[in-house]
Amino acid sequence: MASESMRRAAGAAGLALTVGVGIGIGQGLVGGGAERDVAWARPQAPEVEAPGAAGMAAARPPAPAFVPQTSDEQNVIRVARQVTPAVVGIAAGNASGSGVVVRQEGVIVTNAHVVGRSREVEVSLANGERVPGRVLGRDANVDIAVVQIPARRSIAVATVGDSDRLTVGQSAIAIGNPLGLERTVTTGVVSAVNRSPRGIELGGLIQTDAAINPGNSGGPLVDSRGAVIGINTVIYNEAQGLGFAVPINLANDIVQQLLTEGVIRRAWFGISYDNVEPEMAAYYGLPVEQGIIVLQIDPRSPAARAGLRRGDIITRIDTDAIQRGGDFQRVLRSRRPGQTVAVTVARPGGGTARLNVRLGETEVAG
Repeated sequence: MASESMRRAAGAAGLALTVGVGIGIGQGLVGGGAERDVAWARPQAPEVEAPGAAGMAAARPPAPAFVPQTSDEQNVIRVARQVTPAVVGIAAGNASGSGVVVRQEGVIVTNAHVVGRSREVEVSLANGERVPGRVLGRDANVDIAVVQIPARRSIAVATVGDSDRLTVGQSAIAIGNPLGLERTVTTGVVSAVNRSPRGIELGGLIQTDAAINPGNSGGPLVDSRGAVIGINTVIYNEAQGLGFAVPINLANDIVQQLLTEGVIRRAWFGISYDNVEPEMAAYYGLPVEQGIIVLQIDPRSPAARAGLRRGDIITRIDTDAIQRGGDFQRVLRSRRPGQTVAVTVARPGGGTARLNVRLGETEVAG
């Protein structure tokens, strides 16, 4: 009898010990509080016997279900994979930045401030190879420089988009080498177009909230299709989410001139302006709902000599309708210094005027 009693006592003690250890480990694995409540808030199996290792594993909460990527995420991943092979690093003396290959002949667009006065730079390709690059030319007035490396079949080339057709609010993805962290991808939107920020001697810029940091300079700003719409150039140090890029159409025009003529020549009109929107027209009682309104005129400019006034709204140049600043920039890029263009304007007091403007030439830093 004593032996039977001892066996029963030992069995009860062993069961208590097993159950106690099982509960203690279970709580330790899933934590306390709400996690434990959630983990154990499910039908329980009849308590026939204490769980062993297999039972404890089965008692753990299931792993979170896989969450599929959204279509936006999938598109950013696709764009990053498409564009990053064409993004390069550029080192010129003690300065460094980014660039993007835009032609199979090894033509790279970057910022003028990245290459400085250098004629030769070092280019780091996406495959880790470092090759010499020759600076074909630069335009400090728009902060664009063009570099060429030896052509190769294997080089990745970015697709060039159309910055004249940008819409505020559309997706923007910046790619570059901020702080030496190669091919970093950030996302945002086109916050505004045709910006001329105070304190920055550049105009007609694309504003974006896609994060741009030191080292991003010269890298591409691309749209949701992976087409380059701008070249990242400058940020406001005092602000967050306030970066600017040079429109790719302007950069591409410089590329074309350097490859065909060997020099950069740009027509000069001599005004600052803003887009006319229907809301603005209604509020101020403007005579038209589309066009660009003249805000300032350089007194030495072709526009001033032709008789253009502040408040005039340019609606047409030659036969081209001017509805927004992008139209104006596009037409101006298609003309050359010394050409005369017919400018149609709507005047604030009513009526229209047609002015002949003989375009000047910007000073281009070589």
